[in-house]
Amino acid sequence: MKIASATLRPCTQALGDPEWKFARAQVPQLEGWVLHLTDDDGHLGLGYCHAIPAISTHGAGARAGLEFLAPRLVGRSVEDLAGTMEEIDATLACQPTVKAAIDMALHDLLARRLGVPVHVLLGGKLRDSVALSRILPIKAPEAMAAQAEQLAAEGYGQLKLKLSGDTALDVKRVAAVRAAVGDAVTLTLDPNQSYNAKQMIRAFAKMERHDIALIEQPVPAADIAGLALLTRTLPVAIEADESAQTVRDVFRLVSERAVDVINLKITNLGGIRRFLQAVKICEAGQIGCRMGAAFGPALMQAMSLQAASVVTRLPYACELSEHMHLRDDPFSPLPVHKGSLTLPGGPGCGVTWREAPA
Repeated sequence: MKIASATLRPCTQALGDPEWKFARAQVPQLEGWVLHLTDDDGHLGLGYCHAIPAISTHGAGARAGLEFLAPRLVGRSVEDLAGTMEEIDATLACQPTVKAAIDMALHDLLARRLGVPVHVLLGGKLRDSVALSRILPIKAPEAMAAQAEQLAAEGYGQLKLKLSGDTALDVKRVAAVRAAVGDAVTLTLDPNQSYNAKQMIRAFAKMERHDIALIEQPVPAADIAGLALLTRTLPVAIEADESAQTVRDVFRLVSERAVDVINLKITNLGGIRRFLQAVKICEAGQIGCRMGAAFGPALMQAMSLQAASVVTRLPYACELSEHMHLRDDPFSPLPVHKGSLTLPGGPGCGVTWREAPA
C-alpha cells in the first residue's frame, strides 16, 4: 500500500499566558505545521512540526523544509518506514523538527493502517501512564509561587522552575515556590544555559536547602566540561538538554559520563526512531533519560507519550502536558488527570484531527 498524498496545515496557537518567558526568549504564540499523510485506502497519519525560533526553527523555515520533502513521500510504501526516513535524512541536512514531523506521520499512518497503537510498532508499552512535570516560566517570585500552588493543587507532583541567571533573584524564586508547595512536591530547575559552572556551584549553595532534585542545562550547550564539573561536584542530578541535540551528542555525553540524566525530545532528535536510538545509548550507559517539554498541540504530546511508554526506566516525571496552556488546539483532547497522562486506546497516536482534511 502506497502513500497517496502529503499535505500541510498551519497550526498557530496562542499561549494562555502571553508573557510566558524563559531565559532565552519570550514565547507569545506557536507557529507550527501539521503534516497529513493518506494512503490508498484513506487512512490518515499525522505529524507535528515544532517551530519556535529560539529553540528549533521559525514557521517559514519549517514550512520550506516540509514543502521540499513532502512530495518525496508520495508513492512510497506505507510499510517502508525505515527506508523512507533514511532517504529523508540523506536528502536534507539538519532540520530535525521537520524530519520529526515526517517520522511521526509515518508511524501514525502505519499504526492506523494496522489497527494498533503507535507503541506496538516500537516494541510495546511498559506502562499505561506517565507522571508529569509542569513548567513555571520566569516571573517575579510571588507570581511563580502562586502558579506553583495552583499546579500542585491540580495534582502535579513535580514542577520545573525556569531561572534567569540572576542568582539573588533565582534564589528568591526557588524559596518562594518551595514555601508555596511544601515538601511533597519535587522541584527541578532549568536555567536554560544562563549560568557558567562556577556560578551555578555558588548559586546552588544558596538553593540546596530547598531540596532540589535536578538541574537542567545550567551552562551553555557547548560547555560539556562545565556539565561534567557540575555532575562531579554537586549533590544533585545534572541533566543535559540543549547539549543533546543529536544521537551523536547523546553518545558523547553518556560515554564521557558528563551528566546524570539526558532530556530527550522527538523534535530535537529528528523523530521517534532517533529518539529510541538515544534511549538505548542512555540505558546502556546507565544514564537516566527523561522526555522534556516540546511545546505543541495534543498531537505532539500524544506522540511523545507513545514513545515514553516503551522506555524501560523514567526516574523523573516527564513534561508532556504543556499543551494544557495552549489555545486553539486542532486535535481531540488529551486530558491530564491528577498530574499524569494515560496512554490513549485505539490505533495510531491516540488523538485525531478535529477538522476534515482537504
